[in-house]
Amino acid sequence: MTLRACGFIIFRRLAQLSYPDNVEYLLLQTSYGEHHWTPPKGHVDPGEDDLTTAWRETEEEAGLGQEHLRVVDGFLQRLHYEVRGKEKEVLYWLAELQDPSTSVRLSDEHQDYKWAKVEEACRLAKYQDLQDTLKNVHQFLETGEKKL
Repeated sequence: MTLRACGFIIFRRLAQLSYPDNVEYLLLQTSYGEHHWTPPKGHVDPGEDDLTTAWRETEEEAGLGQEHLRVVDGFLQRLHYEVRGKEKEVLYWLAELQDPSTSVRLSDEHQDYKWAKVEEACRLAKYQDLQDTLKNVHQFLETGEKKL
């Protein structure tokens, strides 16, 4: 059985700079295992739809809810990989933080967070598929189209 998780790639725009220098991405550092960096995401609960999971997990892990974020139409990224011998699928939507000064509030699942420009975010995100996703988001924000 495939594990399924959902979340948001969250970005903010800094008003004093112009694109692409004004865009930063939110990554959370896990409190467990290898302390890897990841966008907020989590497993789908029984009976829960995917987008509801993304909202719930983002609220739980980063303290950001629907009053803080605006979902960007036209972007959905699916990742497939193996974790401890089990198939996993992760769905990421794209969301913009409405007020760039809004505070992130971490859960116990994470020990740190960082707002990073795409290059630094890709260095922090140790997995190639997440790096590719961040690059896809950055291109989407610039052109309105994802790389295939």
